[in-house]
Amino acid sequence: MKLYEHETKTILKDHGIPTPRGTLAANPIQARFAATNLRPPFAVKAQVLVAGRGKSGGILFANTLDEVQEAAEKLFKAQIKGISVKKILIEEIIPIKKELYMGISIDRAERKYVLMTSYKGGVDIEEIAEKNPKHIVKTILDPKGYSLSEGQDIARRLGYENGQQKQLSEIIKRFVEVGMDYDSELIEVNPLAETEDGGFVAVDARLIIDDNAVFRHKEYQEKIAAPERENTPEETEAQKIGIAYVKLEGNIGVIGNGAGLVMSTLDMVQYFGGNPANFLDLGGGAPLERIIAALKIVLADQNVKVLLINILGGMTKCDDVARGIVDAKSTLDSQLPIVVRLMGTNEEEGKRILNEAQIQVLDSMEEAAQRAVKLAEV
Repeated sequence: MKLYEHETKTILKDHGIPTPRGTLAANPIQARFAATNLRPPFAVKAQVLVAGRGKSGGILFANTLDEVQEAAEKLFKAQIKGISVKKILIEEIIPIKKELYMGISIDRAERKYVLMTSYKGGVDIEEIAEKNPKHIVKTILDPKGYSLSEGQDIARRLGYENGQQKQLSEIIKRFVEVGMDYDSELIEVNPLAETEDGGFVAVDARLIIDDNAVFRHKEYQEKIAAPERENTPEETEAQKIGIAYVKLEGNIGVIGNGAGLVMSTLDMVQYFGGNPANFLDLGGGAPLERIIAALKIVLADQNVKVLLINILGGMTKCDDVARGIVDAKSTLDSQLPIVVRLMGTNEEEGKRILNEAQIQVLDSMEEAAQRAVKLAEV
């Protein structure tokens, strides 16, 4: 479950992590009024559940109340990566001396959380991680707890000492507590601003709670499927039929049965230089109707250039998957190339069905991923 920026910042603030002063608004007049209680200049920020909002025109800046209202009018008329803006956050702009980054995700190899920090924060943190991994400080987190001394060591490695080291280490410790307390799949503060007066403020933040753990967070349990909580059309349809689907920004559609298998497939696609367009887990024992629905969801994404399907048949039968693939491709009249890896129950029958439909079937995940990446480059 993705949280809005303002929801994430409320959590951070409740845990003692400084955030900019700001107010939520549902229309341009509210935005103007909200700004009267803040000091200029202002950041006017669309509240949408997509990454890369700033690069997509979802954050505007203003110096006066008139400019705040104009920016709000523009955002409420806009779509950010296909999502309409229903609320905006007006904040005081923080004078930034330096931008840092801190984030927590799951290290699947270690089966633990990993804390990532960097003294080079900002919108291009992914590029920094790829080109200069030495700039990223990675710390595997012990589920039993995280000590202040570990935070002090990280703050020292980021170049801080004395009072700033103590202050930053406390923020990192509280950030780790938030990540663990909220069962996060991902939590980021980017940038964590070092201010001119030597303090630190979480300027932007995002949090994704593991859907399987939402029941432990009653305040969000009812919100997860709320109509006003915008999802892409594909995500909405997937929720209706009980499919785990997350839209990504690549061009290779990915379908598998089992979260671990799908994640491994995404990793394999990226290993060979491709970009996954989604995460879609059919689950175990998926009936034919769900398989057909899943293919329609992925093939409806206009960014998808090739579909990669990775199935280990147990409860999910390979011949059912094959029939679903053929049916969906025929129904949608799709000309997109499809690469399939089938193994398990009724494997030979599944391969026969796909071969007759002239759909390529490969024996290994590695071969299938590599083939999909090459097709996407065409």
